[in-house]
Amino acid sequence: MTDGPLTGLRVIDAATLAAGPLVATWLGEHGAEVIKIEQPDGGDPMRQWGAQRDGVGLMWKSLSRNKKCVTLNLREETGRDLLRDLARTADVVIVNLRPSTLTKWGLDHAGFAAVNPGLVMLHVTGYGAGGPKSDRPGFGTLGEAMSGFAHMTGEADGPPTLPAFMLADGVAALNATYAVMMALYHRDVHGADGQLIDVNLIEPLARLLEQPLLTYDQTGEIPARMGNRWDISAPRNTYRTSDGHWLAMSGSAPSIAMRALRAVGRPDLTSDPRFAEAQQRLKHAGEIDAVMAEWIAEHTLDEAMTVFEEAEVAAAPVYDAAQLLADPQLQARGTFPRIPDPDLGAMTVQGPVPRFSATPGGIDHLGAGIGAHNDEIYGELLGLSDDHRRELHENGVI
Repeated sequence: MTDGPLTGLRVIDAATLAAGPLVATWLGEHGAEVIKIEQPDGGDPMRQWGAQRDGVGLMWKSLSRNKKCVTLNLREETGRDLLRDLARTADVVIVNLRPSTLTKWGLDHAGFAAVNPGLVMLHVTGYGAGGPKSDRPGFGTLGEAMSGFAHMTGEADGPPTLPAFMLADGVAALNATYAVMMALYHRDVHGADGQLIDVNLIEPLARLLEQPLLTYDQTGEIPARMGNRWDISAPRNTYRTSDGHWLAMSGSAPSIAMRALRAVGRPDLTSDPRFAEAQQRLKHAGEIDAVMAEWIAEHTLDEAMTVFEEAEVAAAPVYDAAQLLADPQLQARGTFPRIPDPDLGAMTVQGPVPRFSATPGGIDHLGAGIGAHNDEIYGELLGLSDDHRRELHENGVI
């Protein structure tokens, strides 16, 4: 097992799909023992989510790295009792059931705290506990819509645009991961009990989209979509090259914007009042965009990037997956390790982020089969006999 800074921490991942399980994934990469709970009849829906190869869910394989997979039917009281038994041994339990279901099943924070006062419970839902929508089913798509993200994304004359990846889940999981670590610090350093952490799929992403809210609150204006432009810097856009590729550019720092103008052969504009001062440059963003687009359209991606890199302009190619894997900087850092796997032979995945100098994260294995660790967890950890485990299996509990 990976020997990281969280070695000795036990996490029960009783959530499904993305946000909650992502938290457990990141904790597991850095040494935590993660016990993944799945329904016996089919397992976590993530197994069937997205691209498959030979019937194996690729995202499942990555998301469930380093986890010990056990089956447990939480619809049965016997199954819920087993979850409580596991929670007695754990530091963290992660769930994403509706608040009313947690209460009905006796799996709310009060119930867990009664058997393990030091337990940190993470509850991830679509809308958060409390309020008229707290019990509605929620997914990342709804969070991306309600947070304001979709409203700000897309061309000015086009529809609101949703991301083609699990953005709201990922941002919520990042917030939840550091929240778990703060709760553990509070418990272990200050001698306190565990506590409940309530994270939903709207608020974390909305926090990153705070500027439209601030603008509306103070000016009464509702910011609109601007495509790949952004009204805080210019030039800032994606530009097509002569060989059909795209590059992105940011002029957020005034010195970078001036370098970009010189790089494309327009040093005269660096002293033009319309472009030399930041706020004036924003008012004339369309004109500066046209200058950049015209020059870049006359050059190949390699030609343009050579000029921009020599001039220290903030520009980068727009990569697809193949280009991302081929990037020499990322290859040098070993960003995408190839991990052996009994089902797929091997699979290239994203390595742990962030990196620690003394206690680096690691990947011991990719997602395991349904119930692969039942004997280890129920037999060795909880001490259930072979006959008892067989009976639980026959009754559909595990």
